[in-house]
Amino acid sequence: MNRSKPIAREISGSWFYKELFQQVPFNVAVIDHNYNIVEANDNFTDYFGRWKGRKCYKVYKNLDYPCLGCNARLTFEDGRPRVSDESGVDQHGKEAHYVLHTAPLREHRRGPVKYIIEMSRDVIETKNWQVEYQLLFERVPCYITVIDRNFKIIRANENFRNNFGDVMGRQCYEVYKRRKTKCPNCPAARTFKDGKIHHSDQVGVKKSGERAYYVLTTSPLGRDVDDVAHVIEISTDVTASKKLEKEALEAERLAAVGQTVAGLAHSIKNILMGLEGGMYIVGKGLKRNNKQILDQGWEMLERNFNKTTSLVKDFLSFAKGRLPDLKMVNPNDLVKEIVDLYHDVAEDVGVELIAEVDPNIKNVPLDAKGIHTCLTNLVSNAIDACRMSGKKTNRVCIMTEDKKGILTFTVLDSGAGMDSEIKSRVFTTFFTTKGGQGTGLGLLTTRKIVKEHGGKISAHSKKGQGASFKMAFPKKRLYALYNENNREESGE
Repeated sequence: MNRSKPIAREISGSWFYKELFQQVPFNVAVIDHNYNIVEANDNFTDYFGRWKGRKCYKVYKNLDYPCLGCNARLTFEDGRPRVSDESGVDQHGKEAHYVLHTAPLREHRRGPVKYIIEMSRDVIETKNWQVEYQLLFERVPCYITVIDRNFKIIRANENFRNNFGDVMGRQCYEVYKRRKTKCPNCPAARTFKDGKIHHSDQVGVKKSGERAYYVLTTSPLGRDVDDVAHVIEISTDVTASKKLEKEALEAERLAAVGQTVAGLAHSIKNILMGLEGGMYIVGKGLKRNNKQILDQGWEMLERNFNKTTSLVKDFLSFAKGRLPDLKMVNPNDLVKEIVDLYHDVAEDVGVELIAEVDPNIKNVPLDAKGIHTCLTNLVSNAIDACRMSGKKTNRVCIMTEDKKGILTFTVLDSGAGMDSEIKSRVFTTFFTTKGGQGTGLGLLTTRKIVKEHGGKISAHSKKGQGASFKMAFPKKRLYALYNENNREESGE
């Protein structure tokens, strides 16, 4: 009587066989006491070939007798699982090397071993996977490091070693940033603590001394998130993108400067004509000894001299390329300064100047001098627009708001407003609504400062209905610039 058939039917007719026995990514076989293979999965058949009615040693190794030191025999005797490295032949007669796991099968937990289940995996395939993994790890076009809980680098890929030098056994913060202590807000430390993936923008220093900008992702290595032993750090170098971004901004600034220089000729020509006219009248007054004519000529000279001074100052301010000097300031304090500065000027021309600020706004990184310049230009323009509107009552309001991570300054006026044609040119070179009184660089300078902060400026207006100028600054961008400036100052 063949006692193997019941177990074979039991296995093959069960959910275990259908869902697990066949799907497990190993070669699996069930063996009885006589070394007969009574059941095997498809992986086993594909690897070792025909097995039905054959002995395991014949199938595995093409032997006519049981293997010396057979693990199956030992497991039948003591019921203990075993692991061994084996050599045999596959179904094509080629030499095969595999790792064999042998485990007992019992009808009851404490019952005798009735069958043995053997699971095997091709060592060559595993080694091929290891080679492929190693190639991927080494050649992937990003930086990869593995660090322990002491932040020591225990493994690093080729790209990282080429850029940061001899790194093994050194602390990551020393290698990445040449620091002597752990980085503040370290994403790897957070991963060690909570076992979660974290992302951050970082700035380091390569072995060449070049500053490196990279996006860092830290992830736990291991399955137990409660006890993370190692963290893998994967970094994408964005230095080239940063350079292109800065070059694009510089190219845009220089292009605008070029346009402005081209426009200077016209303004300077007009100023020179005014100076020549003033000199002619002064000379005429001197010849005639006429004080009235002298005063008229002097007034022309003084007016054109002041215009020259304003033009030169505005142009130098615009042409100067620099990063904003960001400090933690309260936006409402800047607004209060502008209201105090322009209160009397506005009152003299019948304009009510007020502030409506968000009382919940907290300190944010801003270049106080730059924002002061922007508000000065916008409020000065708003007062002039009200003065030229011909209305009996006018109002200028400066507003602040912090909403959804966006800090905004808004300057509203009830002045003359702008039609669509004027509005389309409001931020273009040498555009002014002040006629001979303006240089046309105020709004252009304001736009430049706002862009240097990573913000945007927009204008909304209708003819005769006043105007609204809004400067919007994403706080995330402000803090990124602020942190970058601090890193540069500290030499990180």
